Amino acid sequence: MTRLISGHTRLIAHLGVPTESFKAPMIYNPYFADRDIDVCVMPMGCRAEDFAEFLPLVFRLTNIAGALITMPHKVTVVDLLDETSTTVKVCGACNAVKRDADGRLVGDMFDGEGFVRGVERKGRSFAGASVIVVGSGGVGSAIAASAAKAGAARLALADTRPASAERLAASLKTHYPGLTVEISNDPAGFDIAVNATPLGMNAGDPLPMDLSGVTASTFVGEVVMKAEETPFLAAARAKGCATQIGTDMLFEQIPAYLEFFDLPTTTPDELRRLATIKY
Repeated sequence: MTRLISGHTRLIAHLGVPTESFKAPMIYNPYFADRDIDVCVMPMGCRAEDFAEFLPLVFRLTNIAGALITMPHKVTVVDLLDETSTTVKVCGACNAVKRDADGRLVGDMFDGEGFVRGVERKGRSFAGASVIVVGSGGVGSAIAASAAKAGAARLALADTRPASAERLAASLKTHYPGLTVEISNDPAGFDIAVNATPLGMNAGDPLPMDLSGVTASTFVGEVVMKAEETPFLAAARAKGCATQIGTDMLFEQIPAYLEFFDLPTTTPDELRRLATIKY
């Protein structure tokens, strides 16, 4: 069913740029319409230089239910919040914000949880696994933190900004002292390899890592959602690897988001059935 926006509708702001790559509205909104929940996820293109001023204004809206935070704001939003979850403290990034009863802005991070749930639903466990995550920004930090939480034994990190990877490595060692952490962008020999960079969003982008040494035993995951099969996933499939597309992370984390926003929750399968994703 189609639900019309009215003066009673509560908004979940989807903050980031470019909005053209956003897939969440095409998952949340069909679900809200099907369940007759008067909430709408609304894309709001906010540039990095405007974000610190814009976020508090969004939460002055009387009908705001919360905000989804995406690139390039997942790291910078943390310093704008009054309270954060342990996961946010570990990875230094946040992708969900709400206003509590006292008017404070509270943040949590679900990217990593969604990614890990998706991989494990496909039969690959993080417990005792070796994992490489290329990209140490908001989503990469979240996936690394959740991989550690899920029991990974060895974690390799890489980023075009070496200081970001080093910062994340130090944070992981602090919170997970039994975890082996290294700096590397070579996925050869790893059980799970993750692209957590924007590479693949634009035509002609280089691959985020060299897959020449990877065998079919490596599970390869992607966070880019602009296309279902990115060049990175195509290269992995050519090697015989099992893969996870970028939108799977979304479907798996949305039930947790709904709980965070105090809304009726559902299952990833129900969300997939209702979604109207277009590329």
